[in-house]
Amino acid sequence: MIDKKDNNLPKIDTEDSHASEHVKMSRRLFLGSSTAVAGAVGALGAGIGSVFSGSTMADTQNNGAGHHTIGPGELDEYYGFWSGGHQGEVRVLGVPSMRELMRIPVFNIDSATGWGLTNESKEILGDQLYQNGDCHHPHISLTDGRYDGKYLFINDKANTRVARIRLDIMKTDRIVHVPNVQAIHGLRLQKVPHTKYVFCNAEFLIPHPNDGSEFTLENSYTMFNAIDAETMEVAWQVIVDGNLDNMDADYTGKYAASTCYNSEKALDLAGTMRNERDWVVVFNIERIEAAVNAGNFKTIGDSKVPVVDGRKGSELTRYIPVPKNPHGLNTSPDGKYFIANGKLSPTCSIIATDRLDDLFDDKISERDPIIGEPELGLGPLHTTFDGRGNAYTTLFIDSQVVKWNIEDAIKHYQGEDVSYIRQKLDVHYQPGHNHASLTESRDADGKWMVVLSKFSKDRFLPVGPLHPENDQLIDISGDEMKLVHDGPTYAEPHDCILVRRDQIKTKKIWDPQDPFFASARKQAEKDGVELEFDNTVIRDGNKVRVYMTSVAPVFGLNEFKVKQGDEVTVYVSNREMVEDVTHGFCMVNHGVNMEISPQQTSSITFIASKPGVHWYYCSWFCHAMHMEMTGRMIVEKV
Repeated sequence: MIDKKDNNLPKIDTEDSHASEHVKMSRRLFLGSSTAVAGAVGALGAGIGSVFSGSTMADTQNNGAGHHTIGPGELDEYYGFWSGGHQGEVRVLGVPSMRELMRIPVFNIDSATGWGLTNESKEILGDQLYQNGDCHHPHISLTDGRYDGKYLFINDKANTRVARIRLDIMKTDRIVHVPNVQAIHGLRLQKVPHTKYVFCNAEFLIPHPNDGSEFTLENSYTMFNAIDAETMEVAWQVIVDGNLDNMDADYTGKYAASTCYNSEKALDLAGTMRNERDWVVVFNIERIEAAVNAGNFKTIGDSKVPVVDGRKGSELTRYIPVPKNPHGLNTSPDGKYFIANGKLSPTCSIIATDRLDDLFDDKISERDPIIGEPELGLGPLHTTFDGRGNAYTTLFIDSQVVKWNIEDAIKHYQGEDVSYIRQKLDVHYQPGHNHASLTESRDADGKWMVVLSKFSKDRFLPVGPLHPENDQLIDISGDEMKLVHDGPTYAEPHDCILVRRDQIKTKKIWDPQDPFFASARKQAEKDGVELEFDNTVIRDGNKVRVYMTSVAPVFGLNEFKVKQGDEVTVYVSNREMVEDVTHGFCMVNHGVNMEISPQQTSSITFIASKPGVHWYYCSWFCHAMHMEMTGRMIVEKV
């Protein structure tokens, strides 16, 4: 066994400062052996550790990593979009500095911006406002296989939703609840000719319809779903066998593929691992569209979404057997390969996309598209790419990332005596997703890789029983991977995506005619009010609409009167023309707060239930006289 030192950062053992060096150096190995999954895969991975080659973290600490430092006033080369995990948001980081720039609320309630409180955000969130979200996979729209910077899409596994974020304003603008399924997990986008569809996997098996008339797993299924990227309506659904996991699309626009576990249709853990092989399900998009257009579909319950049958034997799908409980599926930037990661096998399966036509025409057998299955290590979960022919796969049990060469792995599978593993690097600890710069597009540039580790253990100051997780930045621009940064993260961010800064074009101030404010403008027109200029109160029975402007450091109204029990809607229009002069509106003791950026209009509705004097104030610092930017709501007792 190779002794790999765990000395990348100074260690302080809070339990026993005299713990042996052997215990400290073996911590990573202990972590791997202590997990439940290790027992399931141990036999499969025997001897894989001996493949280790390359430098340890100690070797890479100071070798050529200085160029990742971004000085004061300097801009990062990449935007990084992180899923916010259980917070239900998206986080924006600069890479390589790893500075957090912004948080974009999506499925969560956000007090700072008023997301989930304002009328505009409630309209997007819909009538069923869940109090939680579970974001996993952020992905950026593409044109001809390159990021176009228009939209970012993100899933909510907890409540079976998909959201779209406009990247010009970095605000969520549409959310759709996917019918007939539960738990949207894997999500990827059609790459060419443009992102027509958002493809997303529902994970869990349910009866169709799920109306209480059927409960057996035998008669339960899940579906592969396609959402129209522009309308954000579900275009069609495909019934499949097994539990869908992760997925990706090819560079022709013709195929998408998903890993699929639990081919056993079991409920217990042991049952879901019984079969030695599960599947990669390949979806023929052209055939599915043709079936829908020909009317060869059904609908389920109250949903009008076309549903087609893609279970084994269908002309719409093919099931490629792969070992065992596969997890991640990733498309190489040249479009040649789908890489399916084994999870409970030490292998990845290389699927040649140019063999899929023959597979659907029944000219080859179901295993023939597999042209390589390299042994990589224990617990392969996800693979990313550098655009130079190399793949990087996270090994959950080994707490490592392995760099390997795809073409050499194919040659080895064909019987040639060639080594395909280039390097293994320890990461801290037990990584899930990894993501290299521009890797989901044709432009993968092989500069940076982020590894999202599920545990941090002793990498940071202790903060109690709940530890942060650990994102690590790795330089992959040279022959060897070099770890250059640790970063604590909260509430399981799960995955990220990196895009060049020039591929994102953001607005500095809002366009007052933006459709984001359409409902507010429509109501103002009915009331004969100009949002940008008028400061007035409109009474409509017991509904009161208060219109006011904001220019630092004053509101257009410093007082308004309503009656107890009135439903009050406050519209605030920020008249600033200078970027970064944001105002807020907070009504004390009413649970009311919202952000209003330059040229933005925001509105919020509440009940004036308490008679008396109630102050409101600007909650975003805007001016030297910011504290004086206040006003009063007078509530007359009825």
